[in-house]
Amino acid sequence: MRPLLSTPFFNRFPRFLKLGSILRLALSLSLGLNLSSCAGYRLGGNKPTHLAAIHSLSIPLAKSRVVFPRVEALTTNAVVDALVQDGTYRLAAAGKSDATLILTLEDLSYRQVRSSAEDALRSEELRLEVTLSYQLIDPSRPGIILEKGKGRGHTRLFVDDNLQTARVNALPDALQRASQSIIARLADGI
Repeated sequence: MRPLLSTPFFNRFPRFLKLGSILRLALSLSLGLNLSSCAGYRLGGNKPTHLAAIHSLSIPLAKSRVVFPRVEALTTNAVVDALVQDGTYRLAAAGKSDATLILTLEDLSYRQVRSSAEDALRSEELRLEVTLSYQLIDPSRPGIILEKGKGRGHTRLFVDDNLQTARVNALPDALQRASQSIIARLADGI
């Protein structure tokens, strides 16, 4: 078998050009392929442009339009956990934040997913849906709303002997999903 450099194609060029040009070509191809995979990547968060100056948020206790025990505290804790987990914004006290996130639990509803085989009105599995509305307000300019919207979350629960306990246990999961959708909109514009 003949070496690669002794083939008729490579015999046309002087030996010092063959190795150097091959190495340069290989190096430029490998660099081009490696760097092209990172072409659109930016380090850090990808905040919406109108929120670029916001670095810290304060979150007061959520309001609720539904009657459910401790739902205001559960809602606030779910949003704070999602905010800290995302890491795009810092959590700050009310007087030291760049913006304030006002939360309201608008709706908490249950829908039947599966019923008993003997009785169609008796539920075996329910779907819990929560709707959170939010307003991001600039504290230095009261009345100016930077962003507003709604986040929805849902979960499923099985109906057992104690329906109230099953509902209370399912609520944090639905609130967590709604909170994650709100923070994703604020952090990434999704």
